Amino acid sequence: MREERTITCIYAPCPPISFAAALLAGVSLFASPAAAQDAPADSPQESAAVPSAAETQGRVFTPEYFAQFAPRNALDMVARIPGFTIDDGNNGQRGLGQANQNVIVNGARFSSKSDSIRDQLSRISASDVVRIEILDGTALDIPGLSGQVANVVYTSNGTSGQFVWRTGFRPHNTEAQLYGGEVSVTGKTGALGYTFSLSNPNDRFGADGPTLITDADSTVIEEQFSKFSGKYDNPKFSANLSYDFGGETVANLNASYGADFLDQRIPEIATRPDGLVRTRDFFYTEDGPEYEIGGDIEFPLGPGKLKLIGLERFERDNGVSQLVDSFSGGRDTTGFRFADTNAIGERIGRFEYGWNMWQAEWQVSGEAAFNRLNRTSELFELDDNGEFVELDFTAGNGGVTENRYEALLSVSKQLTPKLSLQFTGGGEYSKIEQTGSAANSRSFQRPKGSLSLAWKPRDDFDLSLEFRRRVGQLSFGDFLASVNLQNENQNGGNNGLQPDQSWNIELEVNKRLGEWGSAKLQLRQAWFEDFVDFFPLENGGEARGNIGDATRFHLELNTTLRGDPIGWQGARLDVKALNRWMNLTDPFTGLDRPFSYDLKRLIDVDFRYDVPGSDWAFGSGVSSQTNVAYSRRQEVGRDYEGPTFMNLFVEHKDVFGLKVSATYGNILNARNKFDRTVFDGDRPDAPVLFVETLNRRIGPIFRFSVSGNL
Repeated sequence: MREERTITCIYAPCPPISFAAALLAGVSLFASPAAAQDAPADSPQESAAVPSAAETQGRVFTPEYFAQFAPRNALDMVARIPGFTIDDGNNGQRGLGQANQNVIVNGARFSSKSDSIRDQLSRISASDVVRIEILDGTALDIPGLSGQVANVVYTSNGTSGQFVWRTGFRPHNTEAQLYGGEVSVTGKTGALGYTFSLSNPNDRFGADGPTLITDADSTVIEEQFSKFSGKYDNPKFSANLSYDFGGETVANLNASYGADFLDQRIPEIATRPDGLVRTRDFFYTEDGPEYEIGGDIEFPLGPGKLKLIGLERFERDNGVSQLVDSFSGGRDTTGFRFADTNAIGERIGRFEYGWNMWQAEWQVSGEAAFNRLNRTSELFELDDNGEFVELDFTAGNGGVTENRYEALLSVSKQLTPKLSLQFTGGGEYSKIEQTGSAANSRSFQRPKGSLSLAWKPRDDFDLSLEFRRRVGQLSFGDFLASVNLQNENQNGGNNGLQPDQSWNIELEVNKRLGEWGSAKLQLRQAWFEDFVDFFPLENGGEARGNIGDATRFHLELNTTLRGDPIGWQGARLDVKALNRWMNLTDPFTGLDRPFSYDLKRLIDVDFRYDVPGSDWAFGSGVSSQTNVAYSRRQEVGRDYEGPTFMNLFVEHKDVFGLKVSATYGNILNARNKFDRTVFDGDRPDAPVLFVETLNRRIGPIFRFSVSGNL
């Protein structure tokens, strides 16, 4: 289950922080020599044999540094780099665009969208990793990168394979999770490199407990008890091929095929003060195939290199939700069924041409992306004869396409030995067309670009500052109407929806704390135009729409502290903490509030102790996050879990050559919660119709994994 939690500032923004003040405070704190002692030059975790790029820009971690963790793959290794957090970069990505992940492999970005960088790293055997370089993205010749970037350098030594089996169970409301994991084979024969994998990311989840429905005076309207259970599986086969033609010509081919299966059941019994008993049967199922095929080829051309990239992606989701209420006392049974099929596709062609000129790295790039959604929806109501009769729901049927073209020019230059610059400028043209009952066609031209500066005054301290103009990614489903039977509300369609745009400033400060570890501070300020949130329709309904300007300030700290300086060899503490300050004008009330559903604050603390001289490790993790409530036309609410999750784990690194790990989760008994207030009309003047408070037990979570080499 998703770990979504509450916040206290629902209707008014939390106190803002001046971006300039926070920036100056962060820089002065991290740059202070008194913050920590520098690591000695011959510190064992860093290699002296560093390539020229890393000699002037970053750190190098050799396999010896990770030996205490007994890593099985490159993902295990990157996850143990002090102060570094993997960012896949694909969330909200329009097309392929410029590189935005903070991990690259052998100096190149990965061009798949279905397989994340975590997927790719998990298939690289730890024995094949030569080193991992932590570099400054602005100083690389890959436009779009800034801040710390991990470059995983590996070479395939014959054929190797690995597997991981993940299982688990919960004592309450769920079936056992038996078939999770992955098997992969990686190798090289002559000029051909290959990786094949079969995986099944899956989960089992559930909760049970009471829900109380009261009126504005806290008088009980109904008492409910529900049991929520669900399961998810996503079996997938992936293949990644590379071929070195010689003469600096290299080609890659990536392909995957899979299917997703989701099933949720929520039986419920409700009792009203007059003695009426209601029994509800609710379920939601979804399934459908998905595939992706893509590739790239890079070769010398004139004074530089040309890279051509192509990608085709498709997914079909067949969803059905059904709700039936039966009553005591002979009252008629009522119910609804909603079914929809979404066919989602994306086709991308891209070129990148890079060359060196005037002691700088230049790149011109162009991209054409064609996105599509076709949806068919059916809404039924249960009649007096117990048959589902179809209702008119034409607003839920139709298609949306976007044809988008982008052109950018980038330049990266080392201004001084300590200062580097990267500039990107260009624009995009897009045309959005909608078919169905609300057919419409619109086109847009938008500027895009960024300016990044990276400064490294000392070996143990660096910072990067980026200014960027972004264009957001639309969810095509927001153009068409949909129904939520469980919460008894509906989203209308909006054929006037357009992507948000934003100006962004981001500062990243990295400080190595010598033998103590390292720390990273990130500050981001965004100014949005045409922000997307719930929006009032003229017919009295609501939809996702553009509501005007909005701002968000993001403050995040990642730090790793090691126990070695105090004689606790093998101990390590990782801390991630963030907070966001948001502000927009609610289109229903005219009042200021944060963004619906957005993350407000987060704290993650992980402790690990690798017992010296043994194969044992154990530790614990504590996490808590607060999410913003949603605000609709006639209701506000918050769906979350918490307040705090805690786990304990134990690991043995060599059980007949296998790594075995066991985790006991949710020790603090975090719960599944949902609170909402529904009004009898439009907010804010309408009276309260009812208040719903749900509080379900999740219970303990036990997980077990076994990994090894084939």
